[in-house]
Amino acid sequence: MPRALWKGSISLGLVNIPVSLYVSSKDRIIEFHNLCGECHTPLQYKRWCPKCEKEVAWNDIVKGYKISKDKYVVIDKKELEALQLKSTKAIEILKFIDVGQIDPLFIEKNYYLVPQEGGEKAYYLFRDVLAATGKAAIGKVVLRAKEHLVAIRQYKKGLVMTILHYKDEIIPMEQIEALKKYVVIKEAELKLAKALIDKLSGEFKIGEYRDEYVKAVENLIKRKIEGKKIVEKPIEVKPTPKKDLMKALKASVESVKKRKKRTDKNEKFT
Repeated sequence: MPRALWKGSISLGLVNIPVSLYVSSKDRIIEFHNLCGECHTPLQYKRWCPKCEKEVAWNDIVKGYKISKDKYVVIDKKELEALQLKSTKAIEILKFIDVGQIDPLFIEKNYYLVPQEGGEKAYYLFRDVLAATGKAAIGKVVLRAKEHLVAIRQYKKGLVMTILHYKDEIIPMEQIEALKKYVVIKEAELKLAKALIDKLSGEFKIGEYRDEYVKAVENLIKRKIEGKKIVEKPIEVKPTPKKDLMKALKASVESVKKRKKRTDKNEKFT
């Protein structure tokens, strides 16, 4: 059962909407531990100072910002604490924008916003007005001692709060050297590419896709636990030879056509 990470309110002028914050996703990561190769005991890591040649206790560690090679400016913990933002327990709404204005590049993470007891009326009024206008609310909130820029939008029966990157956190594409050279595409190549996209186009259903690598690792672990001998040759990925672009596009279109015919034929007899 999901638990609320944060409780506060949406501050919209003089309107206060009490809400709770929940995670909207989880990472499917299989965690491995580093073990000793001889006895399989989990390894321990020490906070080791190579100059003093000793282990350093947590209370003796200080924060340092590197200003040049082997030179740091030390920042005291109390100095950092004095700079920490006051958590107002409120998401302060600054303006409203069209949902389409939010560039996916700026999206960091999504959370569900749900109403607290007694705040349902204001919550659903806010949700409905965002849905009716196609707007998203832009605001700021302090979470974990950091001020975040956020967008709140209607999603299904509730609200989603999206943490956004600030502009200076995004690396400009113009800085990527490999993109500075532009290649001119021929009209015939573009036409064939469009045909290929047309053949492969369809409705996006997220449930059709699975993380095949995670499934393979889980299966490997299961077989190892069961004591089964694992003898598998590593998959060799051979480099794809450079082909004529037009030939490759034509072959791809024909391949998709044949695959669709087989699929349609199978569906006809099922």
